Amino acid sequence: MSGSAQPSAPAVVPAHFQSFLAFDFGLKRTGVASGNRLLRTATPQPTIKAEGDARFAQVEARIKEWQPDALVIGVPWHPDGAAHENTRRAQKFARQLRGRFNLQVFEVDERYSTTEALASGARDADAASACIILEQFLRSIPE
Repeated sequence: MSGSAQPSAPAVVPAHFQSFLAFDFGLKRTGVASGNRLLRTATPQPTIKAEGDARFAQVEARIKEWQPDALVIGVPWHPDGAAHENTRRAQKFARQLRGRFNLQVFEVDERYSTTEALASGARDADAASACIILEQFLRSIPE
């Protein structure tokens, strides 16, 4: 994705893509969730509390641990659909993941995921937000 085009429903997700890692990108913390196509559910993973290269080292460790078929990134938008600075940051993170790990990356509109996570009483709003993002993505894949 480039520019300010909003992510829509995912492109066709190959049938052999069964497992996914999702990230709720933040400047200081990045929520993580794992999930799979069969169950269509996500499980929170420990939040990455790092920036820059330290963040990518932790992402790499998670990818080695979980061996996902693809990655899912939440991309925030203003309520009216306009892009903002964090939209561009999340999209840059998605591009960096594609380049570094050679995995397909799906972008998901994550408006209100943190609000929903907090409203549900999540102790780790970042990980809960990543779960919401991943479950939204999994529901969008045709069975």
